[in-house]
Amino acid sequence: MQIVFMNRLVKGLGNNEILAAQVWIGEEEGVWHLGWRDLLLNDEINDSVWYEGGAWNEMLCIYRHGLSMKLVEGYRPLIEGVFHEDEELRGKGNTVQKLYCYSELHFQEDLYAQLSTWRRKRAVSEHKAPYFIASNKVLRLISTFIPHNAEELLQLPGVGVNKVEEYGADILEITSSLERNHCFPLDWVYTSLSEEAYMSWVFKQKEQKYKDELDKYRMHHKLLQGISERKNLDELSQDCNMKRKELIEALEELEKEGYSTETLIEMELQGMNNEEQVAVWSAFEELGDIFLKPVLLRVYGTEKESVKVGNIDQLYERIRMIRIRFRRMLDSRRNVS
Repeated sequence: MQIVFMNRLVKGLGNNEILAAQVWIGEEEGVWHLGWRDLLLNDEINDSVWYEGGAWNEMLCIYRHGLSMKLVEGYRPLIEGVFHEDEELRGKGNTVQKLYCYSELHFQEDLYAQLSTWRRKRAVSEHKAPYFIASNKVLRLISTFIPHNAEELLQLPGVGVNKVEEYGADILEITSSLERNHCFPLDWVYTSLSEEAYMSWVFKQKEQKYKDELDKYRMHHKLLQGISERKNLDELSQDCNMKRKELIEALEELEKEGYSTETLIEMELQGMNNEEQVAVWSAFEELGDIFLKPVLLRVYGTEKESVKVGNIDQLYERIRMIRIRFRRMLDSRRNVS
């Protein structure tokens, strides 16, 4: 086997003792091998095989996720750039990330709960999703740094002038009278937050990110395999443990990545007559392909009238599948031109 990549990592144990380890990638006759080797204090070694197979993308997902877990445990690489991606720890993004890190470690749970209750009520009254009012990150920042006026509120990442104009009064009504033991501006955060605590937080974020990427890769692989076996949406829903709507969203992602899902689309649209399909296609040509509801109303009339035609969820499913075909056609035209 030919080793194509190796890096050494160390972990401090205190009392000037360290643990050492190696992560490596090898290749033999078209098969990728990925492993971790613990170099123990008694000169023994402990090998763990993380992956053996022919899929480079899957191996890379496993490598990133497994390595991030080791970094969370306290291991640090001797050579930087171990994730084989652009690093995001420098410059302005670095300072913003440190504010997020500090807020996740030190936010006040009671205040966060109070802000969440306010956000939920406001979202209901405005018929919006709660994250349109404020993200969880913003609520944690507010419940950590407790702004007392609009100028301080504007110093928090993710809070702009429009947010302050729309929701600032509500937020400050909750926070302006509360005591705090720090001040604005927030430059003090960058020195009070230890580098080790910050890096552990960064690697924890990466661990979750790479876990999500690995889960997504495996789900897409299972979905493509099911399509090749001519399974329908119900069968795929059971195999992948996903709702039909989530599956169609996954089909859209696969198409963006260059895979064809036409076999499944053709199977699922067999129950839809040609006249309806043409009408939906024409509606996309006229109205654009961003929103689905205008297309539904153009083809089937009001939502009450649409229910008479069939199950509303099924109608939306079919419209989305035709949109996949429509966007595929648009992409082919762009590539030709």
